[in-house]
Amino acid sequence: MPEMPREERLASAFVDLADTLVRDFDVIAFLHTLTEHCVDLLEVAAAGVLLGLPQGPVVEAAASDERTRKLELSGVEWDEGPCRDCFRTRAPVCDVRLDTKAARTRWPRFTPRAVELGFTSVVAAPLRWQDQVIGALNLFRDRPGPLDAGQLRLAQALANTATIGILQQRAVHEQMTVIAQLQHALDSRTVIEQAKGYLAHRHHTSVEMAFARMRTHARNHGAKLTDVARQVLDGTAESGLLDPEG
Repeated sequence: MPEMPREERLASAFVDLADTLVRDFDVIAFLHTLTEHCVDLLEVAAAGVLLGLPQGPVVEAAASDERTRKLELSGVEWDEGPCRDCFRTRAPVCDVRLDTKAARTRWPRFTPRAVELGFTSVVAAPLRWQDQVIGALNLFRDRPGPLDAGQLRLAQALANTATIGILQQRAVHEQMTVIAQLQHALDSRTVIEQAKGYLAHRHHTSVEMAFARMRTHARNHGAKLTDVARQVLDGTAESGLLDPEG
């Protein structure tokens, strides 16, 4: 089967990285897709992604191959490397040649391991949208020369698109969580109102007194008010609560 033209592969990459509003969204699989597109579209041999929280540790999230994954894991363990620097400074790490003294001084353990694996230079781009940085993308070359300006712009565009997708999915998830919490609160209020009416009728008292009776029972027994209300309605509440003389 013939390979798709580069323009089509480029369009497909951006579609993949923007399409995160799916029920079974998996951020790790998504970031693996990012690394695969980077290797396909950029003049790099491998790619890796680290994720992190502000003022917190970074963790290896995905890589285009196993050797790169192990390198990234080692970088996390050693607390050094281009992804770590990129995430903490919130700025790109420009093409760094790995056969230089400066690279060995900057990353004394990471650099020899990367060279041993055949990499010649590295670039890191932040996973950033506006003021929020959630990680960094590493791009490794195994041939002489740096990435040109167009490739660097494309790398940052891929990283930005992935970041927007992750943040968009997170926002939708948080919104759905809030909606679920609100629905739960509304359902709970309905149950409590029904239980209040039931107790008020059973005890020939006001709904305010019935509500106070349920609250006191819940407090004395370390129970949730909603659970007590459900017990009243399904007849499993203690007799002391249901009995008008209780």
